[in-house]
Amino acid sequence: MSDLYAFSARTLAGQPVELSQYRGQVLLIVNTASECGFTPQYEGLQKLHTQFAERGLQVLGFPCNQFGHQEPGSSASIGEFCDSKYGVSFPMFEKIDVNGEHAHPLYRYLTAQKPGMLGLKRIKWNFTKFLVDRSGQPVKRYGPSTKPAAIAADIAALL
Repeated sequence: MSDLYAFSARTLAGQPVELSQYRGQVLLIVNTASECGFTPQYEGLQKLHTQFAERGLQVLGFPCNQFGHQEPGSSASIGEFCDSKYGVSFPMFEKIDVNGEHAHPLYRYLTAQKPGMLGLKRIKWNFTKFLVDRSGQPVKRYGPSTKPAAIAADIAALL
């Protein structure tokens, strides 16, 4: 695959979405979880979305239950949690695997393009973030402990 626009995913409501609909936008793609120590990052992600959406940023959330079973809920409960607790208005997708045999193809692509420490092509934990430029190319990967506010300058530079 030459870029991420070849992939698709399903929203929390089960609707298929072609990622090509985000062509020309800067993307921040994040694997999320509702019961993680990093879960409060939803607030910062929403702030980035609010701050930069009109300039062309789209935050995309991908719930994952592979790390400490910290996303055990259904799509409906994930959506309710994100809305009621953090006011999330950016797109959230169905729960996926980001590592292993059943990893979503999008995450296979992202980790191949931007491997982690020591070149490992896997996600370390919840709230790993990938910044993607307007042409669909991943430009930077951020670890779970990187707060969303720390990414704002990199986002602004791509906008």
